[in-house]
Amino acid sequence: MGKSRLLTSIAVMAATIMQVLDTTIVNVALPNMAGQLDATPDNISWVLTSYLVASAIFMPLTGFFTDRLGQKRFLLICIAGFVVASALCGMATSLTQMVLFRILQGVFGASLVPLSQSVMLQTYPPEQRGKAMAIWAMGVMVAPILGPTLGGWLTEVVSWRWTFYINLPVGIASFMLAVRYVPDSPTKERRMDWLGFTSLAVGIGALQLVLDRGNQDDWFSSQTLIFSAVVAALSFIFFLVYTLTGKHHPLFDLRIFKDRNFLVASLIMTTIGVGFFGGMVLQSLFLQNFLGYPTFDAGLYMAPRGLASLLVMIFVGKFSGRFPPRNFVLVGIFCSIAGNYLMTRFTGDITAAELLPPMILQGMGMGLIFVPISTLAFSTLPKATAAEAAGIYSLIRTVGSALGISVIATYFSRSAQQSWGVLRGEITPYSDALHAYLAPLHLGTQDAQGIALTAKTVMHQAQNIAYIDSFWFATMNFVLMLPLLLLVRTPKQGAAAPAPVVAD
Repeated sequence: MGKSRLLTSIAVMAATIMQVLDTTIVNVALPNMAGQLDATPDNISWVLTSYLVASAIFMPLTGFFTDRLGQKRFLLICIAGFVVASALCGMATSLTQMVLFRILQGVFGASLVPLSQSVMLQTYPPEQRGKAMAIWAMGVMVAPILGPTLGGWLTEVVSWRWTFYINLPVGIASFMLAVRYVPDSPTKERRMDWLGFTSLAVGIGALQLVLDRGNQDDWFSSQTLIFSAVVAALSFIFFLVYTLTGKHHPLFDLRIFKDRNFLVASLIMTTIGVGFFGGMVLQSLFLQNFLGYPTFDAGLYMAPRGLASLLVMIFVGKFSGRFPPRNFVLVGIFCSIAGNYLMTRFTGDITAAELLPPMILQGMGMGLIFVPISTLAFSTLPKATAAEAAGIYSLIRTVGSALGISVIATYFSRSAQQSWGVLRGEITPYSDALHAYLAPLHLGTQDAQGIALTAKTVMHQAQNIAYIDSFWFATMNFVLMLPLLLLVRTPKQGAAAPAPVVAD
């Protein structure tokens, strides 16, 4: 049984890591990809957006297809489809082909994360499900952190196409192990709510378009984004009313949110999107655009964050049965607050030694938050709702990360513009500080080179202020989690780790 459990874990975690890694591994390869696919920097972003939209749309269908096909058959279909789509992405010769194949990747990969979570919960006995969630969380959280480093290395050493081809050996190994060791679940008759699915799909697609293009197109200054926002709002309202009042078989049961722990955990996961996922993007920009680090070096500097998360998750998995999950989350929030606060002290002359402590603290914080909050989310739900709840929870995590990235990017952009306006107002030909700055360089306020240098310096300082403001924003985001944590009901000791299973 021990060997079977281990190989089952390897099978589903390989699939999970493969899917989650693809959300970030191609980020650093986009410039190279744009050149070979004859795409503009504006259009190449659809390589990311198409994958996220497809994943978000099909993720809630996890429960439906698990009931109809059984979890093993559905898992095998998802793994096989994802591997084939990855190979097609690697062979793409145009942007149109790439976007189409990325959509296929998103469709087949959407259910891999919730399916893996459901299988892990079913495989481990109740007293070890905290350990199961720790193993699962390692793949979900560490993979996107290590993605840019691995993607940068593959792009520099081989080709950007290998950011997709790397999925082939991993996916094939996962498929072969799943065929042999992953347990199945009984199938059930279940009708498809096509109207509900269509309204949700349109809402998610429109929302993702607004989030993806908002900062670039100045949000509601764009008629397209206004239209998309209205479509998203109307679609979600229709979906809620239709699901709650219609006499039909809904896409998923929204009564799951009546469970207080699941609701609070979902809110915390959404809030984490700004502080963690948005903050991670901001750190990458700070290292590459502000400090001028090469892509691969920036990835290496962020690697301790992922390593700290990994080690802490192992610790949490080992001791999850001894302490209430809420205690881990509380310590994790304070670690995250401390890590983000230290980043508010970053300047342009920061040393490598000063970069590491906040990265490590943030990694520890996420390791302490993610595993216990996932355990708490499922600790008081009925067993029969496991796969469905996992699909909804993964959807919330995906949308929350997209929302967090968009919010932090917009906040940074607006802060940089405001800081630039304030600092520029202080620069005049009569400024003693400006003359003192240019004099050692033998430049004056009327020299073209002096004006260009001054403008560059002012922009650099405006960006530094914007980074500090944004790190403060991320810090306060974690502070807001503390009141939410008070609403969590702690399961009885010995039942803190358990979560629902699909079938016994």
